[in-house]
Amino acid sequence: MNKVLKKLEQFGIVPVVVLEDAKDAALLAKALCDGGLACAEVTFRTAAAEESIRIMSQKFPEMVVGAGTVLTVEQVDRAVKAGAQFIVSPGFNPVVVKYCIDHEIPITPGVVTPSEMEQAIAMGLEVVKFFPAEPSGGLGMIKAVAAPYTTLKFMPTGGINPENIVPYLQYDKILACGGSWMVKGNLVARGAFDQITELTREAVSLVHSAREVK
Repeated sequence: MNKVLKKLEQFGIVPVVVLEDAKDAALLAKALCDGGLACAEVTFRTAAAEESIRIMSQKFPEMVVGAGTVLTVEQVDRAVKAGAQFIVSPGFNPVVVKYCIDHEIPITPGVVTPSEMEQAIAMGLEVVKFFPAEPSGGLGMIKAVAAPYTTLKFMPTGGINPENIVPYLQYDKILACGGSWMVKGNLVARGAFDQITELTREAVSLVHSAREVK
């Protein structure tokens, strides 16, 4: 498996970040690092995404920073140029996936169905994003479809929270879970970075407790 994805597996949780203003990027990155999660998936849903990735990558080189909600090859190029180490997409776009593979850029595309999972395997991928996780059947759905696909690991995202994450992390087919509860937009907007750090610490403790009883 790619070394970047292995690092995400070690973290267990990937904070899914939506930033409206790049001025918050450094403070948010510090809050995450202080809380024990030196990683982030910065979504390309806002105009601030590219600059936020650049700031995080330059000021916090120890972080594993990726780009999420990537829909086009052009966005891949912009994200990687800004410093993104991995790409995440909400769905399975063969053009984007092939481009990333050809350029040796780690990509975790979104899937829900067995057909999409087989496409991912056929293209040589070992990790896929299961999205939206909870509305699509959650852990039960992942377990139901994972059995035939022995080489595939999942990064479920969507509806993951402190109340339901532990069973996900206890399943050996889960690489990591994407979550946004510790980096919600209202916390960033209020400048509540101490609270983000505390929520991040609590998230890290959930990972540890899940893996201890795995």
